[in-house]
Amino acid sequence: MKSVFIRLANFFINLVQIFFQLAGGYNKYLGKEDHLQHQVMRYIAAQYPFALATHIANEGRRSPFERFKFKHLGAKAGIPDILIFDPNEKYNGLAIELKAGKNKPTPAQKEWLEELEVRGWAAMWLNDFDKVVDVLNKYFRDEL
Repeated sequence: MKSVFIRLANFFINLVQIFFQLAGGYNKYLGKEDHLQHQVMRYIAAQYPFALATHIANEGRRSPFERFKFKHLGAKAGIPDILIFDPNEKYNGLAIELKAGKNKPTPAQKEWLEELEVRGWAAMWLNDFDKVVDVLNKYFRDEL
């Protein structure tokens, strides 16, 4: 009986996956900031593959349990989207808060950027891919 249930569950999982592929996958659920984030992380991976860089998955809507769990585990609001842990000659690391269009950082995001600056990090918010690329290149060439 279990194997029938497992086969049936796998069938429905495959059916859902096929549906999303036919419907254009999950891309249609991504916002402008998500696309910018992806573009920036791909650039870092291509141009600076040695960099210890990550996206902090701290955005989005969550269920009440997920919010509880995040807080319970020590997550903090406002952490910048991208953290690069490689120091350069002047800074201990690079933190970038990405915004799409005319969006601005929240007070918690501004506070994190300020606190990271106090701790010797280059920390800023940017809303344009070309500006992000310029900052990354300057940071890794020790020009920032």
